[in-house]
Amino acid sequence: MIAEISRSRRPLTVCWCPFLPCEPLAIQTNIYILQHPFEESRCLRTVPILQNCVSQEKCHVIRGKKFSQSRYPELVPVFESPNTVLLYPGDDAVDITELPVDVPYNLLLLDGTWAQAKGIYTQNPALKRIKKVQLKTDMKSKYVIRTQPCDSALSTLEAAAAAISILERRKEVYEVFTNPLQALCDFQLQHGAAEHQSREFKIENGLWKKQLRRSVQRRLAKKRAQEQGKSST
Repeated sequence: MIAEISRSRRPLTVCWCPFLPCEPLAIQTNIYILQHPFEESRCLRTVPILQNCVSQEKCHVIRGKKFSQSRYPELVPVFESPNTVLLYPGDDAVDITELPVDVPYNLLLLDGTWAQAKGIYTQNPALKRIKKVQLKTDMKSKYVIRTQPCDSALSTLEAAAAAISILERRKEVYEVFTNPLQALCDFQLQHGAAEHQSREFKIENGLWKKQLRRSVQRRLAKKRAQEQGKSST
């Protein structure tokens, strides 16, 4: 008989609930996720896992594309707080390891495809006034059942877990948060899903068949030039 577990809303045979922490993990970081509306209808999302790893008051999911002060007044103090950081890569983003630790940060994440996340960022000027941070890591995503843009790209769950483990100096956070994700992917692979390589991997190995946007072509050309420069030194 197929039954559902209330927290994961998945059939019992592929439920990741047994891999959640026995009790919500106590963290001092406040997580705010700005989620693109289309993400809610996607299967195999990682945000529900994150929500079930911590207490309800520590993880807030706000859906939308444009987050104006009039429509989302609850976000105004978050956006204006000096302790709010936006996890978003870019030339003006600082390495998250450079931030002071043991501070009760508001960690802001954009959830959706990479194109959707970029759309949220560009359509909300208030986000550009928030301190941006990025993860500089060589860890590879465990989310192998969904194609990532590059090998270093992490799911929303993994990015939050990595950031909190750094901000709070708690290495165990990453494993606690991602154990259910590992189980989810294992279940899907056992039931016929295929392991996905990143778009970057496929391009570099001649496996990508779709036309690349010019911005992607420029980024790849820049990366190749940097790699060639390193190899020549």
